[in-house]
Amino acid sequence: LGNGLFSVVERLKGATERELRIVLLGLDNAGKTTLLKKLASEDVRTITPTQGFNVKSVAASGMKLNVWDIGGQRKIRPFWKKYLENTDLLIYVIDSADKKRFEETGLELSELVAEEDLKGVPVLVFANKQDLAIASPASEIAEGLNLHTYRDRQWQIQACCALSGEGVQDGMSWICRNIANKKK
Repeated sequence: LGNGLFSVVERLKGATERELRIVLLGLDNAGKTTLLKKLASEDVRTITPTQGFNVKSVAASGMKLNVWDIGGQRKIRPFWKKYLENTDLLIYVIDSADKKRFEETGLELSELVAEEDLKGVPVLVFANKQDLAIASPASEIAEGLNLHTYRDRQWQIQACCALSGEGVQDGMSWICRNIANKKK
């Protein structure tokens, strides 16, 4: 009997190690909540701006991803910092079609990356809304964000369309490949 219990505890311990805390940020209207609902296989047709935050646990490749989707309106952004503690991964969502706000979103991202709580934390940037004709390609956005200057962490930019889900799985696979190995 003792042995059986031990193996259950070991299994549980193994399970908890594979739990990731992910913070999902980006400007308002970038598509964060749509992305999160897509990950959780929920209906993405009716989404309203996030006033506070949504938390969802999503299972992927044997890991439990606890994703905090925090509103991106300007008045909420100062509170982002409160959610950064013990973050395993930052997912940053950008509206690839909203060129007028590239500078603003770039500034927010560089401030986040400079945060002590996010030191060395991998960053996955979703270049969302790639289905729109006016969307900038991910490579161009990566350049504009100066992602190549992030030498202290792993980063990835992933073109996606949260509505259709295109590219979303690729981003998740990157997380599972890169972060999962680190958490072991």
